[in-house]
Order: sequence, then C-alpha cells, then structure tokens
Amino acid sequence: MSKVAVVYWSGTGNTEAMADAVAEGAREKGAEVSVFTASDFSSGKVPEFDAIAFGCPAMGDEVLEDSEFDPMFSETEAALSGKKIALFGSYGWGDGQWMRDWEERCRSAGAELAADSVTVNDAPGEEEIKQCRELGAALA
Repeated sequence: MSKVAVVYWSGTGNTEAMADAVAEGAREKGAEVSVFTASDFSSGKVPEFDAIAFGCPAMGDEVLEDSEFDPMFSETEAALSGKKIALFGSYGWGDGQWMRDWEERCRSAGAELAADSVTVNDAPGEEEIKQCRELGAALA
C-alpha cells in the first residue's frame, strides 16, 4: 500500500475542498492518506511518503500564499528530488500563471509530476472535483 500526503493551504475553502477530493481519490485506489495543512508539514516528513499532493491558491500577483505555504514549500523543495508529486489549486483572476511557475519550480527541484495539475477558477464544481479525485488516484 502506498502512503500519500495531501498538503494544502486554503483561505476561502476552495483549495480545502480540492484537497479532500484528492485524498478521497487516493484512498479509493487503496493508498494510506495523511492530510496536512501547510503549517503542519515540513521537509522532515517527505521521506515518510511515496507521493505528495500540494495544494495552494494563487495569491496577489499570481504567487503562492506567502505567510505559511511558500515558506513550507521552499523548505521542503530540496527534499522533493525524485519524489512523485502532484499540484492543485484555485485562482480568482489571471490565467493560472502561478501554476505554470510552480510546476517549473518543481521540475527544477527534480520532482516527478505524476499527473496534470488541477487548476480551478473560483470554487470547484463537479468536474473539477472529479479531476481532483483522478489526481489523487494517479498518486496512489
């Protein structure tokens, strides 16, 4: 059985709903899933998991949330080399550039993106929740 972590930050609940669906999808495929908020995760936990899904909405000028999520992710980044990961998040403006930048940052760290990232404009609907479940299943 694979061990999957779902790590997220959510300000409005949109990314939290996505995280719940990612976790559900991984569990449906038989994975042991642990869900963490950004403040409860660190690089020391990375080796405990076979795969990790990270979720964060776009903030400000299409960047990761900078008080909790980005500091955690920056600290964790070096430990992601060779690790199977997936990304998800929501945005309310722009065109999702934060996700493309984040994907490139992960590739540069040597992480393996296991599935296409899921980006949602505003709140996730049925189709986006389904995509999140599929993302979780891809990590399991």
